[in-house]
Amino acid sequence: MHTANTPGADRAWDGSYKHRRPPRFLRVAPDSPTRLLRTAQQSQCSDCGNHIEWYDRTAGHHPVPLHPHELPATAVPPHQRWHVDTGIAHPSGDGSPWCRVRHRALCPATPTEPAGSTMDALRRNLALTSRRLQDTGHFTPLPPSCADPPTQDATAPEARPVVQLLCLRYLAPGPLEHIPCVAQTRARRRCPYPVLEPDALPGIWILAPLHPDHDPGHLPLTELWLALYDLTHLPYSEQLRWRAQRCTAHATAPDAADIARTTWEPFNPRTHHQHIQHHLPDPPHPTHQGHG
Repeated sequence: MHTANTPGADRAWDGSYKHRRPPRFLRVAPDSPTRLLRTAQQSQCSDCGNHIEWYDRTAGHHPVPLHPHELPATAVPPHQRWHVDTGIAHPSGDGSPWCRVRHRALCPATPTEPAGSTMDALRRNLALTSRRLQDTGHFTPLPPSCADPPTQDATAPEARPVVQLLCLRYLAPGPLEHIPCVAQTRARRRCPYPVLEPDALPGIWILAPLHPDHDPGHLPLTELWLALYDLTHLPYSEQLRWRAQRCTAHATAPDAADIARTTWEPFNPRTHHQHIQHHLPDPPHPTHQGHG
């Protein structure tokens, strides 16, 4: 006996879904030196420990952290709606009944004004998740002192040094010895080794003109000099390894995929002025070994 398809609340007359969400497109950033293919780079909020997804924005903008799940557009204020199109995040709605939200609007560690029952309830759920992560030891929030304005010691060249490689200058994500490898291990985890390994060829600290187009012979002022970690004297392959942010083991492993994006920032003297140091760092103190 033949029975006709009976359309339901979520299906059309032919049985297809009315509101099936379009697929998310995989995308590789055009300026990325890695082979990381992604829709969004998953990470963890450093303030509350909840999951976030980093999406690229239009040219000239930094990536934006979004809440991993979509929300009903009617429950989100218009100025807080985001949508993702072909892997790019846009700060507005796209006319669909669903939208994305920037994580900062929901982060329980960030004070915000009430935005609605749905968002306030989700914010409370994230706060409970953050507390469970702390109770089980899976997340440790930064101490309040880390949120204070940086002191003179925090702005030393070792904090976020300027690195020169491949004839370009980059702002490092952190201390040189703590820059992590972005490769994925066979266990599908991130490589635990840093880029600056003891067996790797080291760079050298130098003083260079803050503006490369200036003549060093006519720069008597200290403020016109920049302390940077120079790698240009290293072999080309070694500089490529640094730019790809890989340890020495994964530098020669082309089959190893990237599990995270590189964290270099093109150095800009105007926007990164708080990281500019005009004197070379002090040499490390010698380690005194006791005699038995």
